[in-house]
Amino acid sequence: MEKGILVVSFGTSHMDTMEKTITVIEREIARRFPEWRVYRAFTSRMIVRKLKRTENMEIDTVEEALKRMAADGISEVIVQPTHIINGIENDRMMEDLMEHMSFFNRIRVGKPLLSSVDDYKKAIHGVMSEVGLETGEMLVLMGHGTDHHANSAYPTLEYTFHALGYNQVLVGTVESFPELKNVMAKLEIAEKKKVALMPFMLVAGDHAKNDMAGEEDSWKSELEDAGYEVRVIMKGLGEFEGIRKIFLEHIEEAME
Repeated sequence: MEKGILVVSFGTSHMDTMEKTITVIEREIARRFPEWRVYRAFTSRMIVRKLKRTENMEIDTVEEALKRMAADGISEVIVQPTHIINGIENDRMMEDLMEHMSFFNRIRVGKPLLSSVDDYKKAIHGVMSEVGLETGEMLVLMGHGTDHHANSAYPTLEYTFHALGYNQVLVGTVESFPELKNVMAKLEIAEKKKVALMPFMLVAGDHAKNDMAGEEDSWKSELEDAGYEVRVIMKGLGEFEGIRKIFLEHIEEAME
C-alpha cells in the first residue's frame, strides 16, 4: 500500500522564511517517516498565484495535492496542517478533504499546533528555551488573530505562559483580540521599558516584516513612539525545534 503525508500550510511568498520554516518541517517529516512520501499544499490561493507569477514556482492547493497523490497511486494518507490554531484555514482544509475522501482507502488528519493543554505547554517551552531574553525585557508575541471562535487560543496562550512562570510574556494579535492597545496597557502596568517583539506565526513573512516590524504604523513604531526600547526577533515558529517536534508528534498520533 502506497502511503503519503500531505503537509498543509497557509503559505508565504517570502522565500527566505519559507526555506527556514515550511521546507525544514517537510524535510524533518520525510526523515522521520521514510516509508511515507511527503507532499506540500498551501491553502492561500493568493499566495499560490503570487509564487507562480514572481518565482515561477508551482505549489498545489489542497485539492490539487490530493488529486496528485491519487494519480501517484497513494492509497493511505495522513494530512498534517502547520496551522497554529483550529481556525478558518483548518476548516477550509477539512472541507476539501471531505470532498475528496473517496480517492483513498484511508485519510487521517493530524491536529494544528495548539490543540491540547500539553501542546500549549510544549510550544511555550519550545519558544522560551531558544528565545534568549535580556534582563528586564518583556517578550511581546504577535499572533495573526481571527474572527473564528478559535481566536480564544491567543488569550489562553498568554494565560498559560503566566501559569508556567513566564510572566514577562504578552500575546497580541494583528487582526483580532487581544490588540496592541491591550498589550500596551499591560506593558504600562509591568513598568518595563525594554521589549522584544516576535511573531507567533509559522513564518516570519508579510505580517512580521510589515505589521510587526515595519517603519510606519507597525507594532515596533507604535511601541517606540510610546517610549519603549524595541528589539525585533524575526523568527517564525517553524524555526524553533520544539515547535517542529509538536507537528511530528501530531503525525504520530494520527498514525495510531
